[in-house]
Amino acid sequence: MSAAAPTVRRIDRKPGKLVPVLVVTLAILAIWYAGAYWMNRSLALDVFARQKVVPTTEQLVDATWSMERPLLPAPHQIAVEVWKTTADQKITSKRSLVYHAWVTLSATLAGFVSGTLLGILLAIGIVHVASLEKSLMPWIIASQTIPIVAIAPMIVVVGYNLLNGQLGVSTDASRFIAKAMISTYLSFFPITVGLVKGFRSPEIMHLDLMRTYSASRAQTFWKLRLPAAMPYLFTSMQVAIAISLVGAIVGEMPTGASAGIGARLLAGSYYGQTIQIWSALFAASLLAAILVWMVGLGGTAVVKRMGMAR
Repeated sequence: MSAAAPTVRRIDRKPGKLVPVLVVTLAILAIWYAGAYWMNRSLALDVFARQKVVPTTEQLVDATWSMERPLLPAPHQIAVEVWKTTADQKITSKRSLVYHAWVTLSATLAGFVSGTLLGILLAIGIVHVASLEKSLMPWIIASQTIPIVAIAPMIVVVGYNLLNGQLGVSTDASRFIAKAMISTYLSFFPITVGLVKGFRSPEIMHLDLMRTYSASRAQTFWKLRLPAAMPYLFTSMQVAIAISLVGAIVGEMPTGASAGIGARLLAGSYYGQTIQIWSALFAASLLAAILVWMVGLGGTAVVKRMGMAR
């Protein structure tokens, strides 16, 4: 009698995410430092030439990575600037990057909420009214073909003059509303398109089953279309919150605002403070990543609560 073959247990090990992320991060930093050396080298050589000094390679590298106004700051210069403008400053100080980020964030959230509501209403109308899809959808798509850099000054100037000049709204409130309008303009589009796709995602068999049960259009919407559209909604919201932030930053520039990430970028460009510009860009990227992560986290919680896989 032959012996039974031994059982081989396979252990599937999924590769961790930490190592790939670290490798990519280190590669980016290496390319960044090399780029900072290459772009700032001529400026550093000019400084040494005026001082009549022949630098060593180590001195030249150190000079390119420690310039006060470099063409491309080194990563550690940006890290130091971010630390100085966050940890070393009071949150209420106008020198604090946290203060400027909050000013931009408030307009971003206002525009995102209003854009989301507008997108939901438009999607519901397009799905339930056939004439709206043919008459409204082309205009919605065409509205996004206009570059935001071109239309933002018009929205800001017209909105600011209308609110502040004719309606007597305060200057800060007028700027806030104007920025929120731009964020709304950018954020409603992905919500609308995503939800139209989501509302139409239920299979024909499920829709026929609802008709068999004599369900009304409202019941079909609440019991079938809306639950099916939830994954689409939160995916669209992740896109919308990111471009809402872009809209708020762009909207801060034409008004000459003294607060906000856009104002920080503008002030840095006026005075040639490239390190300040890059630190503001880093803050904007970090803020966008946090917002997208929070929306995704909320979406995952909602979808799991509904018993749906995402």
